[in-house]
Amino acid sequence: MGLDLNLRMADWGRLREIPVEDRTRVLDEAIRPTGLDDTYYGTYGLADGWVWPPDQDPAWCAEYRFFSTSGSYKPHSHAGDAWADMRVLVDASLRNAMDRFLNGLIWDEDPAEERDEDPAEERAEDPAEDPTPTAGGGFFPPVTDRWRPRLLLVCPPEAAPGKARAWQRAAPRLEELRGPFAAECEGWAGRPDTFREFTTLIREWGDVVTETAVRGWGLIGLP
Repeated sequence: MGLDLNLRMADWGRLREIPVEDRTRVLDEAIRPTGLDDTYYGTYGLADGWVWPPDQDPAWCAEYRFFSTSGSYKPHSHAGDAWADMRVLVDASLRNAMDRFLNGLIWDEDPAEERDEDPAEERAEDPAEDPTPTAGGGFFPPVTDRWRPRLLLVCPPEAAPGKARAWQRAAPRLEELRGPFAAECEGWAGRPDTFREFTTLIREWGDVVTETAVRGWGLIGLP
């Protein structure tokens, strides 16, 4: 059975009111409440995009279900691997924007790697704008459930605006990635099947990050 990605957007302020050891469980229960009838689950289970659970007053979390995937984490992993392959062939300004956007979401930057410096490029001088490590950085409890071996991603509210700005710079230039994708990824197992498949998924991530930044919330990816 493959690994799934359960992506949630949440108000970190609300989560701070919950003991650390209970945060993942409470978030899970808020998204998938118990005691609801089959009619609710028939509707809720078929929805794509942002899904808001009932009985949240005020609403403090939501789940995002990708239109372009079936819920499996594999397409996201493949897209991250594709970016790792092709980025060396991409113009420095676009590469820096994509790096900042994707790092900690579906691709992890090598901490020893130096980025190209571009004076015109917006840089994150505040460490708070860097994404929290995927282990949760202490905001979420260590994962001990054998069926959930790790958190897939954590993007705190401080990191989301920088990612949204990076996406704004990268989005109009995605067509520039077509050549690098063809050279490094096309036809290879473990990579998106087509350039369109890759960019469709990346655009969904752009929508997710933008909405999260607008709300001032954070993201967590549960397996």
